[in-house]
This record gives sequence, structure tokens and C-alpha cells, in this order.
Amino acid sequence: MDAAALQRIFQEQFPEAGQSITVAAPGRVNLIGEHTDYNDGFVLPMAVDAKIMLTASARHDRQVRVYSVDFDAKDTFALDNIQPTQRHRWTNYMRGMCLMIQEATKVPLQGMDIVMQGNVPQGAGLSSSAALEVGTAVVVNELNKLQLDPVLMATLAQKAENEFVGVQCGIMDQFISMLGEEGHALFLDCRTLEYQKVPAPFHEAGAAIAVIDTAVKRGLVDSKYNERRQQCEDAVKALQQWQPDLTSLRDVGCELRPQVDQLPDVLARRARHVVDENQRVIDSVQALRSGDLAAFGQYMNASHDSLRDDYEVSCRELDLLVDLVRANPQAYGSRMTGAGFGGCTVSLIPSTEVADLEERVLPEYQRQTGLQPRLFVFNAAAGARKLC
Repeated sequence: MDAAALQRIFQEQFPEAGQSITVAAPGRVNLIGEHTDYNDGFVLPMAVDAKIMLTASARHDRQVRVYSVDFDAKDTFALDNIQPTQRHRWTNYMRGMCLMIQEATKVPLQGMDIVMQGNVPQGAGLSSSAALEVGTAVVVNELNKLQLDPVLMATLAQKAENEFVGVQCGIMDQFISMLGEEGHALFLDCRTLEYQKVPAPFHEAGAAIAVIDTAVKRGLVDSKYNERRQQCEDAVKALQQWQPDLTSLRDVGCELRPQVDQLPDVLARRARHVVDENQRVIDSVQALRSGDLAAFGQYMNASHDSLRDDYEVSCRELDLLVDLVRANPQAYGSRMTGAGFGGCTVSLIPSTEVADLEERVLPEYQRQTGLQPRLFVFNAAAGARKLC
């Protein structure tokens, strides 16, 4: 659906509404750097050309009326009393975003009429929730003429997911959805929020970023995501006996690396993944900048193996897809992406091998699992923006 089509639906749903705007916010795929973001570490995400669009106009009261094209459902909430809802849980991302902006700016926001539609696969680890939060932030910012800084909007979106929705995510998803650059990945320091554009010359090099949805759905709130975060905090506390000023696994350097292996088994494996993954991100950035796709693919492979064995957030279906892709000697690399326990894999392959995914990998995966996978070939897209 394009912006014009969404505007027509908006007019049908809210015929009395005033002049509207349309914004878009992309989903993301994390190329490498998994479960490092909430450990103050490094990540390398890429905004993708799948997005959520919102058409909206301001109201003269403090009511927010929302219609989802995808769910064919309407919801209403009051800006004077923003509470979570169990009935239309997809609006909690929007409710939380409005609440955080109101609290941060001390500005009583105008009510809004909003129609939304998206093609970011939900529950697949491509951050449809972050796209909705960030898209809502841009709508609120535009309609209320707040002139908020993009980094502030990203941090408020993370706060909405942490404190209102109840998912203890890091900053990566909201940051890349807000600040992504076309043709580039983003090397992000999750502690300082310093970031650098990194060329993602996959298309020019005859390569493709292929994302395959396992069709295994997982809800982050109900998964073991929060448990992994707690285990990392426990590992930091245990390592403080050797380095009392240690505050996160990000700060585990070469001199402390041997002590990681002396931790209780589970904590040792969780910490080992985070420490090694941070280094893989740094090495991957250098590989991309030098155009070494073969090296980049090897770092992807090592990342998945670590997520499978040390961090234990993979599953049979993710491992199967990765193995099927890697069976093609032309493939550069493949790994799970996102929080895990289902969702998607991301693979770097020659563009000529997309057909192999369609003709061999997907049918074999379906034969072995009974699940219907979905294939997406993404380009590096721009971040959230006003379309019209």
C-alpha cells in the first residue's frame, strides 16, 4: 500500500478530520551484534524497506482514535489518562509513546485521528513494535510542532517499550528505525549512542541480504529474553570480585577474559557470548568497509554458533534454516537475528543464489517442520520520516 491509498482509507474512516500527514518508519534487521545492546555493547543493524505507515491529523480535544488496516480494528484512548489495554494490545506501543512524550516535554498533546498499515512481519524479530513506536513519535512530533531531536525520540520509544509495554529491550531497534540511512548499516555504541554510517554495498557487490521467517512466533514479554538480561547482570556482579568498578559486560577486556570462563557454567556461557559478539561487531564493520564479504559472512556464522551454544536463544527451526543456507558453498554466512526463540534468520548470499533459497531451502524447511516460511530480500532503507 502506498501513501495515497492510506490517505484514502483515512478519509473513509475519519471523514470529518482536518488536514492530514503521512509518515513511515522502517523495520530493521540486525546484521550482527545480538543481545549486546542491553549490555552497553555494539550492534550493526540495518533499516529495511518494510515499514509501518501512519496517516494522521490533529483533533481539538484530547482523544486519540486509531484504526488499523491490518487488524480492521479501531481503538480510542484519552491523553489525560493513558493506561495499557488488553483488548487491542497493538495500541499499547502508541499509548506508551504518547505518555513518554508528554512526560518528557510537559506539553499537553493534541488529540489525533490515526490510520495505520504496515508490511513489517509481526512477531518475526524485525521490530514491527519499534517501527510503530517511532512512527507514532514522528506523528506526535509533527502534529504538535515539538521539534524533538531524533535521538531523544528513539530513547523515549525505548522507554515506552521498557516501562509501558514491559519488554526490557535495548536501544537498538528504536534507534535504527529512527536514524537509519539508505544504503548503509549503522554501527551503534549502545552506551554512548554514538553512531557511524557503514556502507552496506551488498547490491553493488552482487550480493543480497535475505531474511527468512521461520513462522515460529514468540512474544518477547513471555519469552526468556528478560531472563537472559538478568543472567548478564548476574555475570557482571560475579566478575566484580576481580574488577570492582565493572558495570557491564561491555567493559570486559582481554585482561578479564580468563575470569569469564571461571564463572558458573551458565553465567560463563552468557558472558562469553556477549564479550565475543562485541568483538565480532567491530571486526564486521572493518570487513564491510574493506568490502570483504567473505570475512563478514564468517563473523555471521560465528555469531549464530555462539547464540545457539552459549546464549541458548536459538531453536530447532532457526538452526535448521541456518544449516540449509550454509549447505550452499556459495553462501557467505547465515545467522539468527532478533531476540531468538523463533523469528527470522538473516543470510548474506550472492544475488544469484536467491533462487536456491526459493527452490531448495524453503521447500526442505517446510518438509522437515510442517511450517510455511517466508522469504524477504531487503535493501538498506532510510529511517523514519514524513512522506507528505
